[in-house]
Amino acid sequence: MSLDVLARLRSDVVERVAVNEREQVSIERFVEALDQLSDPLSQESDPIHVTGSALVVGPRGVILLKHKRLGFWLQPGGHIDPGETPWAAALREAREETGLDVAFLDSLDAEGVPPLVHVDVHAGGRGHTHLDVRYLIDGGAADPAPPADESQEIDWFEWDAAVERADPGLEGILRYLQARFASRFDLQE
Repeated sequence: MSLDVLARLRSDVVERVAVNEREQVSIERFVEALDQLSDPLSQESDPIHVTGSALVVGPRGVILLKHKRLGFWLQPGGHIDPGETPWAAALREAREETGLDVAFLDSLDAEGVPPLVHVDVHAGGRGHTHLDVRYLIDGGAADPAPPADESQEIDWFEWDAAVERADPGLEGILRYLQARFASRFDLQE
């Protein structure tokens, strides 16, 4: 992976303003780990690695899926393929896991990078630690239609229901996004 991508990723994480204490701790842990890993984007090189996730939002709320192996509700996301950026992985995973033709919600910068909207460091199962970076994805309003090999327990959730159901690492960002999108999509709270 390009040193430019890693430098950009580090810069985006360092500049991130946390939505709560958990995210602030995650930012600190992320930067510390990133600086120590020889290949932080590869799940093969170390059990601690970067993952990319999608916060898929739209007029119907937010999409959550029940992870097939871990058994809890979270956002689409996953490991980064060789040569892929974390933001490209987030978009790819959103498309694969929802079956929707999704796109980044916010404008890309001059380098083609979307804004980073959340950081969470958490156990990823099988002894892994995920340094997860999250990006906003426009999911439109269609029903998710995941392929057979992806979780079939997936749906749009109104914001309060999503906060109640989601993994604790999502609570802070979902509350923040709920306030941001209530007026954008004329949501009733």
